[in-house]
Amino acid sequence: MTITDLPRWRTTDLYAGLDDPALASALSALADDVGTLGALYDELNIHEHGNVVTVPALERVLDATNRVTSRAATLRSYLNAFTSTDSRDAVAQQLMSRFTTTTLPLGPLRSRLTAWFGELDEVAIEALTAGTPELEAHAHLIRRAVALARHQMGPAEEDLAARLRPSGAGGWAKLHGNVSSVLTGTFREQTLPVTALRALATDPDEAVRKEAFDAEIAAWKTVDVVMAACLNGVKGEEGTLATRRGFTSPVGPSLLTHGIDAQTLDAMQGAVARSLPEFHRYFRAKAHALGKSSLDWWDLFAPVGHSATPWTYDAGTRFVERQFRAYSPALGDFAARAFREDWVDAGPRDGKRSGAFCMRWEGDQSRVLMNHDPSLDSVSTLAHELGHAYHNLQLAHLPPLQRETPMTLAETASIFCETIIQNAALEQATGEERLYALETQLLGHAQVVVDIHSRFLFEQAVYERRAERDLVPQELCDLMTWAQRETHGDALGTLHPYMWAVKGHYYGLPFYNYPYTFGLLFGLGLYAQYQTARTQGDEAVRDFQRRYDTLLSRTGQATPLDLAQGFGIDLRAPDFWEGSLDVIRRQIAAYVELTA
Repeated sequence: MTITDLPRWRTTDLYAGLDDPALASALSALADDVGTLGALYDELNIHEHGNVVTVPALERVLDATNRVTSRAATLRSYLNAFTSTDSRDAVAQQLMSRFTTTTLPLGPLRSRLTAWFGELDEVAIEALTAGTPELEAHAHLIRRAVALARHQMGPAEEDLAARLRPSGAGGWAKLHGNVSSVLTGTFREQTLPVTALRALATDPDEAVRKEAFDAEIAAWKTVDVVMAACLNGVKGEEGTLATRRGFTSPVGPSLLTHGIDAQTLDAMQGAVARSLPEFHRYFRAKAHALGKSSLDWWDLFAPVGHSATPWTYDAGTRFVERQFRAYSPALGDFAARAFREDWVDAGPRDGKRSGAFCMRWEGDQSRVLMNHDPSLDSVSTLAHELGHAYHNLQLAHLPPLQRETPMTLAETASIFCETIIQNAALEQATGEERLYALETQLLGHAQVVVDIHSRFLFEQAVYERRAERDLVPQELCDLMTWAQRETHGDALGTLHPYMWAVKGHYYGLPFYNYPYTFGLLFGLGLYAQYQTARTQGDEAVRDFQRRYDTLLSRTGQATPLDLAQGFGIDLRAPDFWEGSLDVIRRQIAAYVELTA
């Protein structure tokens, strides 16, 4: 199967196409729905110091907000299915712009709802929600709103901030995505998309990797002024709003958004910092395997070991389904359904965004974007994104406001499913195949622990300096290489100064980085409990699976701390994070032994 033959996701189950009159009608109806919702908020006097929160008013506003949010989410996903796979699709971009304008009032309305809840205390929340299952299920939402309300500006300011977002940080983020998706570089007299240049980082020939790296750096340099303007715009707006909302540090808003506290973050990051020397052992062992004294950036993704398995897309889907089924028949059936119903847009192509993601579609369906290459890593990515889809399945019966999952928990199922695949590949492998499987695992872990930590350090530094003035491209490059040196140590020679332009996460949510580390280590901790259950018999496995699915179904109704306690995990304790990192340490030890 060639790249052009790889499956594309199915969109016709919602609308026949972007020119479908039903789509135009749905967008018009959504505009009416948003207006009606605003009128309801006015009628019920929902804002700070508004009417007293009563059960009838609460039921009306939650029901109406859930209905409009659900319709908007489906339309957003449909349009994103086109804008993410072809950034040059002018019609899709226009419709997405129309959608964004239509849904702009939802931001200020949500701020009003948060402010309305803000004066409630725990006694009032209990009195409002107790005895009514639907309201009880929204109690966590209300408690989160009370915490958020302490950091809201006035209604007029919140309304203005939401309305300016598309032409401010949102516009800068869109520009970054559009420019990076069509950026090209010259490699051996060929013009290649920057995504294709980055893909050459896995080539076994170091000369190819280095030339591709040099071409990529040269490409980013041609747009570094634009990229710097984008980053300055995004971080400038976010930093200003964080200050105006009363946060004492730039990381503060992300803690609320991601559902954890500073003590939890400090415990995790402290364990990460203590693990870095072990990752340096991995980097040095990999350099030894490649015949070098130390790695350069273009060596990070270089293949080590050898796989006789043809990791084609079809072979990968069969492997994923088989290993998911080994965990549980339900998970195997779910994967089979996703492939059968064309949920996956698999192949790279011009105009398609790089990387991978999963988005909720309609009902219990999801859609998965990836850029497949014939490797175990790519198959792991497929499993990872299907894990998100399985999480969506567990949440599908709930209204949108009860599905709002913080990023820290959003990675739980994806990491778990990815671990199923990688451990299965490792268990079946010997010799060079085993080294290949270990390399795949550790490469991913190093990205999520070491590289993510460098991104966290970089973002902290950017916020600190951006509060004073705009940063020029060279300053951003210097900060990026400083952060990479802090985390990679002397195990790497050449670094990647333009990683701040490569990673779209910097242009989205603040600190869209450490939740991935949280997700990896939390997922590894849960998987370790699953492995223990397997030694205790079928009933113990079934009990774990029931509790695990329940956890996934409640990620929008409880805090990470509370859900973790259901598995005996204390997220504020360094010991938990050290235990998960010990799993990786053992993998590093095995890798070092094999490469020696």
